[in-house]
Amino acid sequence: MARMRPRIGIALGSGAARGWAHIGVLRGLRRLGIEPDIVSGTSIGSLVGAALAGGQLPILEQNVRTLTKLKISRLFDFQFSHGGIIAGRRFLQFAADVVGERLFSDLAKPFACVCTDLNSGNEVWLQEGPVIEAIRASCALPGLVPAAQVDDRWLLDGALVNPVPVSLCRALGAQLVIAVNLNADGFDELNDTGETIPMDDSLADETALGKWMANLPGADFFQKVASHRKNEPSILTVMTQSLNIVQDRISRSRLAGDPPDVTITPRLGQIGLLQFDRAGECIRLGEEAVDQAGHALAHFQRRIGIAPRDDDASHSP
Repeated sequence: MARMRPRIGIALGSGAARGWAHIGVLRGLRRLGIEPDIVSGTSIGSLVGAALAGGQLPILEQNVRTLTKLKISRLFDFQFSHGGIIAGRRFLQFAADVVGERLFSDLAKPFACVCTDLNSGNEVWLQEGPVIEAIRASCALPGLVPAAQVDDRWLLDGALVNPVPVSLCRALGAQLVIAVNLNADGFDELNDTGETIPMDDSLADETALGKWMANLPGADFFQKVASHRKNEPSILTVMTQSLNIVQDRISRSRLAGDPPDVTITPRLGQIGLLQFDRAGECIRLGEEAVDQAGHALAHFQRRIGIAPRDDDASHSP
């Protein structure tokens, strides 16, 4: 009797706009004949993971490749109450256009995502009910997007407790796990001249927001939030970079305690957390990260019974 292939899991990490790199990673893995059986996701990884588990990944890629700065500004429905600057309703509709009204039980692959309980700080795994509600909760960036109420709990972004959900993947039954860490390069904040790069302040610039946004209620407030003096970070930059720090430190700890079989780390330090319009670049960097993990993935292919091509093992780890 032929030996059965181990069940492969993929843990898709947090990283906001950097999450589009997951699409490139998945494309690169498929090119190598590696197809995950089980999917877990945190934050933006929950959206990409749900699309993968439900067979909508091509639709998601098509949609994100059309995003421009103007379209992104239209997804930011500003508010000044309820625990977040951005209401998140329009982004939720963007996600719903991909995953639809599916329940977890409707998905072709086992899938679950990570959230954080606002009151207890506990890690919460969502794997039942409407998928879109789980994505909404897992993507609730503190201070930017309000907490989501699921049943009797208020939930926040899962990046606060488990940015790269390897443990969840194993709990779902994965025997071998590939982790995608989007924040390993999160502090590459200096350009070639040594000047600080305002990673997310591009959204404050008039060309990024466009004349359309100037007429929106609350646009003046958001401009002030994103504005800053020369050589000083804006409020928005402090918030997003603080999340970078949290994700990086917790990822290091969690991955050390529960190491995956392969870790893929796209080089995304130059991508701001809110630069969702850079999808093409992120997808390309995700594919390149698979190539850069060539030796580790060649060993992984042998473990699952796939003979790597000669060029698969030729890349540096």
